[in-house]
Amino acid sequence: MQRPAVTAALAAAALVLTAGCSSGGSDTPDNGKSAESSPAPSGTSTGKPRAGDAPAEKGSAKVTKTLTENLKSPWGLAPLPDGDLLVSSRDEGTITRVDGKTGKKTALGSVPGVSPAGEGGLMGLALSPSYASDHMVYAYFTTESDNRIARMLYDEKKPAGQQLGAPDTVFKGIPKGSIHNGGRIAFGPDKMLYAGTGETGDTGLAQDKKSLGGKILRLTPDGDPAPGNPFDDSPVYSYGHRNVQGLAWDEEKRLWAAEFGQDTWDELNEIKAGDNYGWPEVEGKGHEDGFHDPVAQWKTSEASPSGIAYAEGSVWMAGLRGERLWRIPVRGVDGTAEPQSFLKEQHGRLRTVVAAGGDKLWLVTSETDSRGTPEKGDDKILEVTVK
Repeated sequence: MQRPAVTAALAAAALVLTAGCSSGGSDTPDNGKSAESSPAPSGTSTGKPRAGDAPAEKGSAKVTKTLTENLKSPWGLAPLPDGDLLVSSRDEGTITRVDGKTGKKTALGSVPGVSPAGEGGLMGLALSPSYASDHMVYAYFTTESDNRIARMLYDEKKPAGQQLGAPDTVFKGIPKGSIHNGGRIAFGPDKMLYAGTGETGDTGLAQDKKSLGGKILRLTPDGDPAPGNPFDDSPVYSYGHRNVQGLAWDEEKRLWAAEFGQDTWDELNEIKAGDNYGWPEVEGKGHEDGFHDPVAQWKTSEASPSGIAYAEGSVWMAGLRGERLWRIPVRGVDGTAEPQSFLKEQHGRLRTVVAAGGDKLWLVTSETDSRGTPEKGDDKILEVTVK
């Protein structure tokens, strides 16, 4: 990830947390101190213990099988109701169905209008909250002029290669760039559509509430600003972000987001409507009034986070440059988080992680995205058991 110059100095001190990185078995973290966390500042938590039992202090993550391989620049992943998966190719602009048991791949077709370049292309996928009746698949992608979100009818009865309907654009005008295009979309517990966007390297966009860059957006399924948004007639839900590529909710319906820092700190944030997350004035924990500090932060060499998922009381975060899977306990935790990492350098760059039910995750590698090392192997979808 390219990281343009920081425009403001960071606050000096933070507490070092133990964070693991697997050097032997995939479920054994090391004792290196590589992530930082400290009690959340006023306003970032209720000050009361979280509902439910806290996860174990030490967790585990073990790859149980390789579901499929030979993927090209995989980015978005959307589980279907029958257990199969839809995966997008950022650079080829295609969507493929993967059998959730056998790993067999079936090409569904290309998405018209996708213009891959740099970090842009066909990225996040999400199923309509009414998928059982409307069969709509949503996609976030880069065009010649912008980043946008469209929905397509997925008709499984049609021949392979013809099953995707024409894209119906529901939201457009998100700034595009050669870097920092965001790209993750997800429907929340409220059945509203959330989208993480990037500031395209133009740092001023993140603090401009009128810009769609460097934001988390909240939309209706038809692409209108969602009811209850913090700013009148605006899709903006939170701002001051650099490049959001991870979105997930826990059982308390709290929204978590991962984003790339610049040269110093990557972040996991608990998202509150209307809050300012600091970029470019603050990177990481600045402890400054008016800015919402992250729950946890990492050196950019250890994370460069993309997708996140929630399972077994923890947020699980895929690391690209860091080439590892991070576990951040959040259930039953009041104000502190002690990350651990697993699978360090075992499967290369990790792009997307999705909850697969219970203690299972789907994990997507990313060695063919122009930043990786294809010689390490083709990209895969892995099944991971966690706790």
